[in-house]
Amino acid sequence: MEKMTRVSTINGRTMFCHLDAPANAISVCRDATQVVVAGRNIFKIYGLEEDGFVERLNLRVGRKPSLNFSCADVMWHQMEENLLATAATNGAVVTWNLSRPCRNKQEQLFTEHKRTVNKVCFHPTEVNMLLSGSQDGFMKCFDLRKKESVSTFSGQSESVRDVQFSMKDYFTFAASFENGNVQLWDIRRPDRYERMFTAHTGPVFCCDWHPEDRGWLATGGRDKMVKVWDMSTNRVKEIYCVQTFASVARVKWRPERRYHLATCSMMVDHNIYVWDVRRPFIPFATFEEHKDVTTGIVWRHQHDPYFLLSGSKDSTLYQHMFKDASRPVDRANPEGLCFGLFGDLAFAAKESLMSAPASAGDVGRKTYPGGDRRYPIFFFKKPDVTEQFAQVSSALSVFESEADSSAGMDWFINTAQSYLLSGKPFAELCEHNAHVAKSLNRPQESTTWTMLRIMFSEPANPSLSTNHNLNKSGNLPLVNSFSMKEMSGALNERNKENRQDNIHSLETNLNNNDENEETEGSEGQAEYLFVDDELDDDELYSMEHDNQPAEESEYLLPQEAFPLRHEIMDHPSAPEPLQEKQESPHVSGSEAESMCLTPMESFSLISVSQQLFSPHLPPKFFCPIVKEMLCYYAEQGDVQMAVSVLIVLGDRIRKEIDELMQEHWYMSYIDLLQRFELWNVSNEVIKLSTCGAIMCLNQASTTLHINCSNCKRPMSNKGWICDRCHQCASVCAVCHHVVKGLFVWCQGCSHGGHLEHVMEWLKQSKHCPAGCGHLCEYT
Repeated sequence: MEKMTRVSTINGRTMFCHLDAPANAISVCRDATQVVVAGRNIFKIYGLEEDGFVERLNLRVGRKPSLNFSCADVMWHQMEENLLATAATNGAVVTWNLSRPCRNKQEQLFTEHKRTVNKVCFHPTEVNMLLSGSQDGFMKCFDLRKKESVSTFSGQSESVRDVQFSMKDYFTFAASFENGNVQLWDIRRPDRYERMFTAHTGPVFCCDWHPEDRGWLATGGRDKMVKVWDMSTNRVKEIYCVQTFASVARVKWRPERRYHLATCSMMVDHNIYVWDVRRPFIPFATFEEHKDVTTGIVWRHQHDPYFLLSGSKDSTLYQHMFKDASRPVDRANPEGLCFGLFGDLAFAAKESLMSAPASAGDVGRKTYPGGDRRYPIFFFKKPDVTEQFAQVSSALSVFESEADSSAGMDWFINTAQSYLLSGKPFAELCEHNAHVAKSLNRPQESTTWTMLRIMFSEPANPSLSTNHNLNKSGNLPLVNSFSMKEMSGALNERNKENRQDNIHSLETNLNNNDENEETEGSEGQAEYLFVDDELDDDELYSMEHDNQPAEESEYLLPQEAFPLRHEIMDHPSAPEPLQEKQESPHVSGSEAESMCLTPMESFSLISVSQQLFSPHLPPKFFCPIVKEMLCYYAEQGDVQMAVSVLIVLGDRIRKEIDELMQEHWYMSYIDLLQRFELWNVSNEVIKLSTCGAIMCLNQASTTLHINCSNCKRPMSNKGWICDRCHQCASVCAVCHHVVKGLFVWCQGCSHGGHLEHVMEWLKQSKHCPAGCGHLCEYT
């Protein structure tokens, strides 16, 4: 009767008021008549009237308010109506007594934390017990009758994001951490947590105990998930998981509704969602009033499920009435379509549509005999009177693929295993991947890799030796060249004899000039030089050395440093020999004496030693085309190609594509790889990615619980020495040294050691090297 009486006195409507500054947290008093709003520049109490919010008290008093008024969190005691506690950004925990007669309501100040305090929490039944969690990684329990904390709990983590006393267990509280862990503590044992488990991949920002089910704990993290854990069993069990739209900043169970909870985000998403954990894919209700990120949510009364209070960075305070919330299920598409891993197709629609007369499109639907069918043709959802969602009777049809249709995805597996994404030069990676795609009968992808190699590869001179990269005067290298062996097949048959004579003559001259190390072309095969954009096959030129007598006159410097260029004709009939070769600024005196250019039959002469312009387009020119190509592949569903090209090109294209789009491609490809159990390829993609959200996937906190091999008690995370027996925990049973690298142990007797030592030992004996007599086996 008391419960019903209290609920019936609450009346109101959806309303809001403007605040002086953005709010960081809100809390409501026990009788649901007042709400306190706290932030960096606001700390006020508002009355909840039927017509709206009424400001009752401003707790920021004084001419120069200190940082103690800059609040990261606030909580109103549910047993003592005049008692408040705030967590300050300067590391202070402050209690406030509203019954004090003076303007300043501050009662006690605790300054034991060294960094920002993220959360404060009163004990639900003990009046004088207050708990705090700070950015410094410590939790402190305060007795408000004393001036200092009575207990300090070390989570051995970077930051404590939330602490919550259990509603049903007097001595238990939960704490969430930035490393993804959740710890359960007994306030009587501050030396060690009672239980710890990894709840999320990334920071856990919030947690909340279920008001009715003793063992249910809801947690929310940066991985956009809300998880419900059953803590009543010996092993922590995840019983529900809700995938939200953004990082979860706050989570609160809805009163009087066992399966409902409310969430809000700390970035991107401004809405407040109420979820039914049994239907995790679509929100049960949505409040869309806020224009900026919601920072605090609280149900107005612990027994009233119809009023929700919220504060936001848009400097507004709202009271939401549940009947005014929007219902996303009313706007949801009633049809669904999904492909299975091996090509099966499932289609769900309204029962009225599925029961229509069979049409020509139903010929693909597979009928199953009554007893041994793999899936039922129709699956009827039985209505549940306790479910709050709209009652829709739906039917599910499954179209099975052929038995051997799984081979249709072999190309994906083979491609993922054969592609090279790193470890070789860019051109080799593209060439290898093009060959892989071609061998798997994927010509379009093969052509794409080939074009990428052409677009982004630097122009190379593989036939030039290192001495030819720069000429004597330090200028840029000459134009691209091909050896005579490579070019011989392209020349006309009628010039074959003359060309061979010239080659023989040129080789003879080269042999005569071996002693001159500075002569160009003396260390390798003679080459033809040409400009890519200007010359055809019939406009090639060869360099030939004349047998100049050694007793020529001494070389003299030219009078003009840069002689005038002679006119270059398109097709000169008879090119003139160089008369002033000695004056070329690129050739030394001895080179001038031992080298000249002699025309061959059907060849013309050119005197270009440097390119006047680059014959290759810069790689940036192709970036818009490549970006469009990657988007095309992604839209077609081939995220494998999009991600592979993205990794191979790296910084050449990464800045041109939106980071959120890249993250979406990576997540889709990694999900596919993990479905096919390609764990190594998935890990390689994660490691090679440049998105911060992807790189942290294989850096998620992994907890390895180690027991001492001597005393069998749990080890701390620091050092190799057991805190209790003071013995080295991980000692190799073969060499008797501490193992600091790869450690392998027998699951039967728990003895082990260095991986190589144990493998060598088991080649000779099957008995444990520690002498315990166990028959160990290395798998």
